[in-house]
Amino acid sequence: MRPAMKRALICATVPFLALVAALPFVNRLRPIVFGLPFVLFWILAWVGLTPVFLFLADRFLRKERDDKDGER
Repeated sequence: MRPAMKRALICATVPFLALVAALPFVNRLRPIVFGLPFVLFWILAWVGLTPVFLFLADRFLRKERDDKDGER
């Protein structure tokens, strides 16, 4: 597997793991963050961070494709 593809997959997997695998560990009513229970804050934060990670994954793949096109 190409290095850029590995980095892109890792970037795409991080939000999934944070929202699915880590949820049982952060399922707490306290502390309260910005007036929200911690679990709700966690979910909302990751919903906001997911596009950042997907953007990074896209940049890794585009950079590799652009580098490959430049070699030709």
